[in-house]
Amino acid sequence: MKRKIYNNLIDWKNTKNFKPLIILGARQCGKTYIINQFCQNEFKHYKKVNLLYDTEILNLYASNTSSEKKYNDLKILLDFDFDEKDSILFIDEIQESEELISELKFFNEKHPNVRIICAGSLLGVKLARLNKPFPVGQVIRMYMYPMDFEEFLLAFEQQPLLNKIKSCFVNNEPMGVLHAKAIDYYRSYLLSGGMPESVEALLDCEDDYYNYDLSKLNNIIEDYKNDMNNHVTNTSETLKIRNIYNSLSSQLQNVSKKFQYSIIEKGAKAREYSLPLNWLVESNMVQICKCIKLPEKPLLGFVNNDVFKVYYSDVGIFNRLVNNDVKTILLDDMKMYKGIITENYVANQLKANGFDLLYWKGKREAEIDFLITTEKDGIIPIEVKAEENTQSKSLKVYNDLYHPKYMIRISLKDFGFQNNIKSVPLYATFCINSKM
Repeated sequence: MKRKIYNNLIDWKNTKNFKPLIILGARQCGKTYIINQFCQNEFKHYKKVNLLYDTEILNLYASNTSSEKKYNDLKILLDFDFDEKDSILFIDEIQESEELISELKFFNEKHPNVRIICAGSLLGVKLARLNKPFPVGQVIRMYMYPMDFEEFLLAFEQQPLLNKIKSCFVNNEPMGVLHAKAIDYYRSYLLSGGMPESVEALLDCEDDYYNYDLSKLNNIIEDYKNDMNNHVTNTSETLKIRNIYNSLSSQLQNVSKKFQYSIIEKGAKAREYSLPLNWLVESNMVQICKCIKLPEKPLLGFVNNDVFKVYYSDVGIFNRLVNNDVKTILLDDMKMYKGIITENYVANQLKANGFDLLYWKGKREAEIDFLITTEKDGIIPIEVKAEENTQSKSLKVYNDLYHPKYMIRISLKDFGFQNNIKSVPLYATFCINSKM
């Protein structure tokens, strides 16, 4: 499956002053697959190691010897000269060795010609809780997310439809008869989400999506829950992580949609749940959307740290967690969950395009679902609607207060531009980027 991060990996390869690369992302979002593909396609010499099984490497970097000796011994252990031109070393599950993570500084400073890519399960959690020094400024972090809707359509060999969507987005021209086809694919995406294994299961249905195997997503959720047990230091923290994760659908369904610790359990306090929540964020199982007090540049300078929303990192997983079945999703019969699932979908698409998730809440119950900053047009408000009915007071309130260059409304309606509002169909959310 084609992944857009591949282009970022090519950019890294072509950089003159490169550094070791760390790929971060949720479990099963496709990190190992795409790194393998990149290394095999773009380099003459390639070696992969997995620290879950290569205990000799763990022992080597736990030993009390010099960095240079470890470096040379690693070559002998691997029978691979990663100093050789056109060579690359992929260290998978690097979270198993804090010492090796710390040694990436040595690689960059003393052997800057060496190409190294690192990845791992829950690597973000490990990096947030390191006991050894992290090589700040000596490595590059790159984030990978579940497949966005563009990648989903590529998997279904819908390049002509993609081209049409992109053209209509730029020119504010309606899709016409193709709108319904794109909406059908959008609903199929809500069913599978963006996890590659889940998308592949949908492809295997050969257009009969009612035969989609829900067990693929069930297994991913079960793996997530196992991670909460196996990669957490104590039972109390595990229970708190599970309670937060299970509460999110209720959190998003309350009137304000903001995250409230009291919804997790009666009397719950931020000081008790901040670390477990951070664990979920660093594991990339959830995504935080922060509230902005004042929509001025830079937006992150006006964050209200006490007010935020929490979304699931994949809309297919969200649908499974609330037990929406195949028929319910494909026939658009999600009822009470439709609004929050639609909003969660948009959050995932914006995050995959590199945006910080931010929203604005004003007086008179006015609320803008997302705020983005573009290079050309500055701060743009985004409102999300699950239906074709797009009436809302919030955009008018925001427009009267802050006079943005234009506003975006994402809904089931076709493309258009009216009353300073750019209408974007839900399936075209991936077109929204910072270069606009």
